[in-house]
Amino acid sequence: MKDCLLLIDIQNDYFPGGKMELVEPIAATLNAKKLLNYFRKNNKNVVFIQHIANKPGATFFLPDTEGINFHPLIEPLEEELVFQKHYPNSFRDTGLLESLRGNQIDRLIICGMMTHMCIDSTTRAACDFGFEVILAQDACTTKSLKFGEQICPADLVHYSFLAALQGSFATVCKTSEIVKQLKIKIK
Repeated sequence: MKDCLLLIDIQNDYFPGGKMELVEPIAATLNAKKLLNYFRKNNKNVVFIQHIANKPGATFFLPDTEGINFHPLIEPLEEELVFQKHYPNSFRDTGLLESLRGNQIDRLIICGMMTHMCIDSTTRAACDFGFEVILAQDACTTKSLKFGEQICPADLVHYSFLAALQGSFATVCKTSEIVKQLKIKIK
């Protein structure tokens, strides 16, 4: 089994002072950083995904703004792959699929932002493309949503999407469990 860590949209606009602040992005990023440190230390594949808005009327991730930059807690190294995307699905109109297949990746460990949008879209697509997917539940975050007059708090949005992905599209577990599982398989 050949693994790749996929870090999705951990960019400044999702953090305090950004144009689309999420709930507890620092906590999620610190867990993503644990995964990143593990992958780097063990010379395993790492891919960063960066969203840049190109849709008319977009209000965040605007080109040539500080908001599109990766958060300082978790920036790619020069030799690590970065794919830019314009849609929630990290595979759409990017070279991600070709790169993963070219590197004979079988399993993706996914983390990042937002659970209900880019994490969900990318996880489902990865499963459809035949990858085994492990989703780091505590290395993702989202925001509250409104539907009509109903407010859906961020934690319920987050856990609802994780529950929908669990089993059919991914194995959903905590960062510590993922690292433990990877360590066992390496030996």
